[in-house]
Amino acid sequence: MYRFAFVLTAILAMAAAAAAQAGTWQIDPNHSAAQFSVRHLGVSTVRGAFMKVTGSAKYDPADPTKDSTEVTIDASSVDTRVQMRDNDLRSPNFLDVQKYPTITFQSKQTKAAGSGKLQIIGDLTIHGVTKEVTLDVDGPSAPIKDPWGNQRIGASASTKINRKDFGVNGAPGVVGDDISITIDTELIQPPAK
Repeated sequence: MYRFAFVLTAILAMAAAAAAQAGTWQIDPNHSAAQFSVRHLGVSTVRGAFMKVTGSAKYDPADPTKDSTEVTIDASSVDTRVQMRDNDLRSPNFLDVQKYPTITFQSKQTKAAGSGKLQIIGDLTIHGVTKEVTLDVDGPSAPIKDPWGNQRIGASASTKINRKDFGVNGAPGVVGDDISITIDTELIQPPAK
């Protein structure tokens, strides 16, 4: 009888852990960022980041096809550590943040891509232009409980785009066309009430 009670308790604990993992998770903007890199004059790589990333994900560890992701990036939060360059990137020469204040990603399909990996296909909108892209995802990580009782998971997604496909045409010959993008996210799920 004791052994049966122990096994039942273990099964219930695993079911509770799985239930905590499934559901809607919010991106923690303080522990998430979207980085990019681009070639400069074909001789060096310039790296930068968008510092304000928000969004949510529906995550079911048992069935990735049920997953969905929405990400919004504040285009004016671009930071390459050079103020003059950042101002140029915010201008109509590049992102035109007054007219197009956000960069968004909306998933359409998620599938497993090996152990601990996913592929997320969705619509990326930059500079008012929407194109389908595929994000290669490492993660999500195994959930942990933080000191405040929240569940947390992390993931890193990457893709490569051609900026001209999105109408971002400034400085041809100076700034490369291919942009590598990595979005590192920490997602949080408050305790059930």
